Amino acid sequence: MTTSPVLDFKFTAPPADTLALPPGHAPAMVRDRTPKPARNPRLRGLQCLRCDALYPVTLTHDGCPACKRAGFHVALRASYLPEGPDGLEGHDAIPMPYGPGFTLGEGHTPMHEMPALAAQFGVARLGIKDESCNPTGSHKDRMTAVGVAQALDFDAHTLVLASSGNAAVSAAHYAWAAGLGCEVATYEGMPATYARQLDALGARRYVFADNAGRWAFVRERSQHPGYFALTNYRLPALGSAPLAIEGYKTIALECLADSGLPDHIVIPTARGDLAWGIYAGFRDLLAAGRIARMPRLWLVEPFARLSRVLAGGALNGSYPGHTAQFSTAGATVTYLQWQAATATGGGAVVVGDEEARTARRLLTAAGVSAELCAAAGLAALRQLRESDAILADAHVVLMLTANASSDPSWPDRPV
Repeated sequence: MTTSPVLDFKFTAPPADTLALPPGHAPAMVRDRTPKPARNPRLRGLQCLRCDALYPVTLTHDGCPACKRAGFHVALRASYLPEGPDGLEGHDAIPMPYGPGFTLGEGHTPMHEMPALAAQFGVARLGIKDESCNPTGSHKDRMTAVGVAQALDFDAHTLVLASSGNAAVSAAHYAWAAGLGCEVATYEGMPATYARQLDALGARRYVFADNAGRWAFVRERSQHPGYFALTNYRLPALGSAPLAIEGYKTIALECLADSGLPDHIVIPTARGDLAWGIYAGFRDLLAAGRIARMPRLWLVEPFARLSRVLAGGALNGSYPGHTAQFSTAGATVTYLQWQAATATGGGAVVVGDEEARTARRLLTAAGVSAELCAAAGLAALRQLRESDAILADAHVVLMLTANASSDPSWPDRPV
């Protein structure tokens, strides 16, 4: 492990053994099991979320140059050609960048109906979409699987990302299975349960004091041939790799298939990758005529960031705070978050740690294990009911991003 809290320095050179596989796993052997994925022929490029400018698909994700010149820091999204009249160009309501290929079995997670909690919180229906059932235990696997497909498509040899939690664990597992190297820029206090998994899978860890150092490292690595940055590396923040975020869109289709169209979805948020992916999935379903309206998305944060932006604060501002909600910490807001909330008529809800712990006790009593930021969604529901933003006849879905098993805030202190 290389430790460096310094922000402006010459980073250690990329390793010569770029695949960095555990002993006994030859690159060729793993590569033989991981064919290059089939790119969707309808994928025409990447398009700006704000001005719709179109750009080619690349391994870098630096946002829209045109908007940046105008003073806006805006991410790009996948853009697809429309279906042909004969339907031969594709038939899926939700287009994806790649056809079925590399997978560890992510997706198709259960929807748990919670009638007792629905009655307690005064809504008609309450479902919990349990993303802890993904292979490495969190929603991140959906994004990582598509990110690995892109890495293989572009002949990259190493995933690089900034994460000290679920995304790091997911990337390390998927990279190892696909025969890719993995480098992770972490905080100094990365929980031991995560660090042990990264070490066992041969992922390289680089430790930094703050986000600026982590993102500078990922940005520098992304300039080397063969490196693919899975997560954000820009400040102001843009979000993760655009094609990888597409992996979250299938949540919308699964919600519709499992329990019908919800009125509201409550989503933990850090920089908005998950929320925007869910928004994009429902947007595609609406465009395909599969649904008549969009659900309202409510983004739950541990301290006011997006909330301040929605109240008139600068989108590119810094909004620091302290929280035990490890997975949704950070001071940045992205255009992804802002669009997911505003385009659906939703918004942001601030839930502090004590509120989240109270909600987690209720979930635990109901047989649901939740990381603290996911439990905060239940506390957010209480706030939204009290303000009548959610009415009594509503069908609500809470996103359970991961369970409590590896949450550094677990177990909660006795009351």
